[in-house]
Amino acid sequence: MASNLTKRVLFAAIAIPIALGIVYCGGWPLVAVVSLAAVLGARELYDFARRQGVEPLEGTGLVSAALLPALTYLNVREAGAVAEWGWFLAGVWMVAVLAIALWRRAPTQRPFAATAATVFGVLYPAALASFLIPIRHARYETWSWAGAWLVFFPLVITWVCDTAAMFAGKTIGGPKLWPVISPGKTWAGSIAGVIGALAAVPLLNVLVLLRVGVALPLWQGLVFAGVLGIVGQVGDLAESLYKREIGVKDSSALIPGHGGVLDRFDSLYFVLPVSAVLYRMFGVL
Repeated sequence: MASNLTKRVLFAAIAIPIALGIVYCGGWPLVAVVSLAAVLGARELYDFARRQGVEPLEGTGLVSAALLPALTYLNVREAGAVAEWGWFLAGVWMVAVLAIALWRRAPTQRPFAATAATVFGVLYPAALASFLIPIRHARYETWSWAGAWLVFFPLVITWVCDTAAMFAGKTIGGPKLWPVISPGKTWAGSIAGVIGALAAVPLLNVLVLLRVGVALPLWQGLVFAGVLGIVGQVGDLAESLYKREIGVKDSSALIPGHGGVLDRFDSLYFVLPVSAVLYRMFGVL
């Protein structure tokens, strides 16, 4: 346990400054990182499918997952030009996936399940993660601390929520939140996580957001934290649901002490699109 915690701390100490620097830079370097994470997440989901006897259209899914963040960025840069063709592109893509399934999968090879797994492998780790790009670039160009902290504000809130929930759950214990899906989570930890998220808002406003010019009014920040404190935990449980079905503890062993990409970003897949909606509602984007 101590060795695992040490790995987690060392990895975080290296990864967090790098991540902050890439998000501060923005642009195509950020798109490349999001695309890489999307591809790695899709691979883990396709491994889940194979463990269930389903062979997804992996090449099609991985290429799609890699391209989606780039298309999102082009749409933001070109003021919605890609979005004008969005439904058409989505329709053509779906037709292509179905045609490839017809070509590559016989009826005995579970084509329905293969197609569903392929599409989900793009939408979950790529489409949801791509909301990071409009959060970063809807108002700010490259090399912007304001744009970077619009991204990191929900990320830090989620991290504080996760940390508070973990420590409170271990210290207080009590009734389990959802033992069939995640035996270690407790109601005490879940409530403490939301409280921790709420407590982080005034500190983040004073210490960081005011300095970079993107601080939210306190009531908006508290709404933001309260919603994300719940949504992030739902995202964590959603990924745990799939892992329980497959019978694995981690989605992969890619990240030392953290498991796989899906394990690391499970909460963020839910937090990022909800954050984009909240920012839009509050007039930030």
